[in-house]
Amino acid sequence: MSDSIDDLDRRARSLEFGMAVEHTFAEVWSGDALTIRDRRLLLLGLLVAQGLDDVIAPQLDAALRTGELTPSELREIVVFLTHYAGWPRGAKLNAQVEDLIARFMAA
Repeated sequence: MSDSIDDLDRRARSLEFGMAVEHTFAEVWSGDALTIRDRRLLLLGLLVAQGLDDVIAPQLDAALRTGELTPSELREIVVFLTHYAGWPRGAKLNAQVEDLIARFMAA
């Protein structure tokens, strides 16, 4: 049985996505010039600026759990990014950070 063009296209896109993910985690996050913390800070700034709230939470969680960022540093990031990304995005980020810190401290 032969594959339809749609099936082949779907499989090709899946392969491209897999390669992109592998590249991201194997190479982009492992260079020598920036620390993981540096990369995390850059990524957080980009995610907040773009309003990608659903992707921010896992990054905040990872930064806190690994010790890359402290609760105090996360709060300072909120203040800093609020001035550049805007008050609505800053307020959302603040809620995410405070919720995360509360859960972290309760654990």
